[in-house]
This record gives sequence, structure tokens and C-alpha cells, in this order.
Amino acid sequence: MADPSVNINLPGANDQKSENNEKRSLDPELFSCLLQPSPPDSDPSYLGIRRLLLHQKAKSGVLSRKACFYARYFYFCVGGVEGVWAVIMRLPTLYPTSYSDAGRVKDWRCNGKSYVAYRNFINRPRNWDSVQTPSHPSTPGDSGRWITSPPPLSHIFDTSSWSISRDLRSPSRALSHSTSFSSNASDIERPRKKGEPAYSFVGMHCIFDQCKAMVTVIKFGHMSSDLLAYGASDGSLTVCAVSTPPSVLMQLTGHSKDVTDFDFSANNQYIASSSVDKTVRVWDTSKGLCMRVIYGTSSQLCIRFHPVNNNFLSVGNSNKEITVFNFSTGRKINKSNFDSEVTAMDHDHTGQLIFCGDALGCVYTVTMISHTGVLSRSHRYRSSGKQKSPVTTIQYRTFSLLANGPVLLTFSRDGSLSFFSVSLEIQGYLTLRCALKLSARLHSIRASFCPLLSLQKGEYIVAGSEDNNVYFYDLTRPRHACVNKLQGHGYPAIGVAWNHGENLLASSDFGGTVIVWKRANTS
Repeated sequence: MADPSVNINLPGANDQKSENNEKRSLDPELFSCLLQPSPPDSDPSYLGIRRLLLHQKAKSGVLSRKACFYARYFYFCVGGVEGVWAVIMRLPTLYPTSYSDAGRVKDWRCNGKSYVAYRNFINRPRNWDSVQTPSHPSTPGDSGRWITSPPPLSHIFDTSSWSISRDLRSPSRALSHSTSFSSNASDIERPRKKGEPAYSFVGMHCIFDQCKAMVTVIKFGHMSSDLLAYGASDGSLTVCAVSTPPSVLMQLTGHSKDVTDFDFSANNQYIASSSVDKTVRVWDTSKGLCMRVIYGTSSQLCIRFHPVNNNFLSVGNSNKEITVFNFSTGRKINKSNFDSEVTAMDHDHTGQLIFCGDALGCVYTVTMISHTGVLSRSHRYRSSGKQKSPVTTIQYRTFSLLANGPVLLTFSRDGSLSFFSVSLEIQGYLTLRCALKLSARLHSIRASFCPLLSLQKGEYIVAGSEDNNVYFYDLTRPRHACVNKLQGHGYPAIGVAWNHGENLLASSDFGGTVIVWKRANTS
């Protein structure tokens, strides 16, 4: 089994020349890594392998032959270690191996990288062998690679891989209607030890990694728990099904540049998408065909179907305007001008109000006549910060306990997360209730409301981050807002979306990976 090109000298050999050669090749950084204290729940039999591989992972560049020597040394000393070759085989300069354990490597791959799954392996508890169940292999013939989450091991991966706090916490009091506060929070803040169990996750439900470009926007179908779509910076729009087995239904190609936004019609039969290529396209999801192309004079940045009259499409563009199009004919009906590029928008449930944000951080309320499409600006909220940053997320919700009525969530590239109460009696007048200041974003990262699971708990927000994690924040606890986080992406997390059943959360990243997370059942 050993590679004849590598000379392995185990400790205790009597050959003085071999001992001298080994002493000259010792790496002090390696042994300082080996002498680090071990975590309390780790298996001592595998500490050497874990530290060795983490030490080699931290290096950038070509691994030396010495890495092969030490890895194989620990392999033979410990014996029967599945997973050490899962990492060794991925190192580009090491020699190929003929071990039969290599066939199990593909079970641990995540978007072509095995580090996350291997971390689960090396951090497994002592009773792993007694609870281990066969893992389901990936489907190499399917363009949407997927991994099922084994229920018996959900409690194991809950803390070792995704750092989710599961302890119960006493319900927080609802804030008064006039309460307003702000806070500064960091994305690298550790979640509180007593987190929110309603937003714990049992692991990854499935993974789609066939896209090779940044996934800029991701959404589930209207009132759907299974239909998922996401747009990428290469102009592609992918429609998937997340039910078992997950699969890619179709890939809609036609945009020549970044897909900036898209929206499902009420019956999910059509998708309207906007792009930097200055076009709006309408797709038939049953046939996978582009029905209509609407050409503009500037980049189209955000788009929504009217919630009541699906014959209207509202599109925000970089020409500082919102344009209403007739869905059937593609004809322009009306438009409204603003102070800067319209970067995000959303409708209220009645369709009479449009909330939009621009590139200067302002949030507008626009009234709309549902049967004619006529627009008129009614209110504007200006950010108090000196630095003006584009708004990346505008999301409306019909009810919140915090505001005792409809609310609006906004998220800006500078990390400003704002929560407004909406007065429908005063044409959508916005009142700032609370705000969080997170670290600034380099990309157009989006945020979303979390499901309203209990009327006695806080207001939860989920957002991506530049550090590759997905964070959960409670706006009612400003001093320790971060309650949970999901780890698994290898690139900055860009988009997030909940399905209709609110048991699945989809997140996308800069590298083109889409992960669908399965929320723990806390009923």
C-alpha cells in the first residue's frame, strides 16, 4: 500500500543515518501545531492527523514531500483512518494512492472542496462508530449535486459544523410602539450561548454547484416550498426543485450580463428578470422559453410583479426611475423619477404601495393605482449617516409584533440594517423602529426577514456576510444581536431566501454555490 517513492522511517528505528536525516527535516511550526491543547470533545487518536492537515491547509503554495511523509506516518500509526486520504488526494502535488478508502471521498465533497465535510469527520464525538449510518452518495449524473442530511446525526453536526445554539431562552418582552434604538454589531461576533432554538438547523438539505459565476439573487417560488430559482453574474437563470431528489429543472439563458433581480408571477408560471445588459426578459417556466424581451436604455436593477394585477411589471433602473410595463404587450405604461439609481424594491400586499431604495441610501414610498399603473411619490426617508451607500434589500411584511402592524426591512451595502413600521393610513409613511450597524459589504449582499414563529419572541433577520457565513440577528436585543450563524460556504454569502413552508433556507455565494439548509423541527 505504501508509495515506493517515499521512504518512511518510523520512530524507534536503529538506523542512525535515517534519524539524522529526519532531525534535519523537522519543521518547528509543525510541532508547535501538534503540541497545541486538544478540544475537550475530540478523540485523541485523531488529534495528530487533524493538526497536521490544518497546518498544511494554512500553507499557500506547493506542499513538500515531507507532508506526504508525515501524513502517511500518522496513517500507519493510528490505523484505519478514513478521511486522511480524502484530504491527501486533493493536494495537487502528492502522488496518487491506491487505497480503497478513496472511493468514499466523493461523499464528502462540497462544491469541489472537502474541507467542511472533513471538519465534520475529524470533530466527530467518541461514540461515532455506534451511531454511524451509511452516507448517501452524490449524484454525479445530475447537474445539481445534492447531499441528504442524515437525521440520526443531525444533533452531531448541529454544533460541530454549523455552530448553532440550541439552548432555550426565556421570551423577551415586546417593545412598546414608540421604542427606537440602534446598535453596532460585528459579523464575527460569536452567537450567544443561549440562542434561539427556532432558528437552529439540522444541516444541509441539498447543494447546487453547477453554476460557475457569482449567484447574485435567489428566491423560492410564490407560495412554494419546492420551486427554487437563482440568477448569476454570467446572465444565467436556473430553476430547481428541492424536493427529494433535488434536481435542476431548467437553465434559462439569454441575458448577456449580470442578472440583477427576478420575480415569480402569482402562479409561478412566469419569471420576469432584470439585468445589467439593459433588458427585461419574461420566461415561461413550463417550457423554459423566453417569451418577451423589453429593451431599455440603462441597466435594469430590480423588478417585481404587481401582487394583485399580474399584468403589471415594475422595474427600477440605473436611470433613476421606476417604470411600469404591461406584461402582455411589453408596452411602457408609466414611470416615476428619483434622486439616484433605484437598486431595490418591493410591493405591499395590496399592490397600492411600492417601497424602493436608491444608490444614496434613501428609501421611498410610491403610491400606485392598481388598474392604471399610475405612480406618484409620497414619502422619502433619508439616512442620517454621512456616507451614502446603495440599498441592496427592501422587504415588506404584513405584520410584526414589534410594530404591531406592517413593517419594512432595508439593508445597505455599508452594513446598515434598518427596521421600519409602515403606516398604511398615511400612504406608507415610514417610522424607524430599530437599526443595526454591521460591517460594510464589498458585494451587494442581501438580507431577509426570518419566519414569524412565535408572537412572544423577537424580530429575527438573516443576512449573508463577506466572511462566508450566514448570520441571524435579533433586532430586539441590540447589545447581543447575533443569535446563530451557518458555516459552509467557501466564498462570501450573497443571497438568502426562505421557502413558503419556512423549513428551508437557501443561501448563495460568490463562487456559484447554492446551499439549501434544513431548519430543525422545534415544535
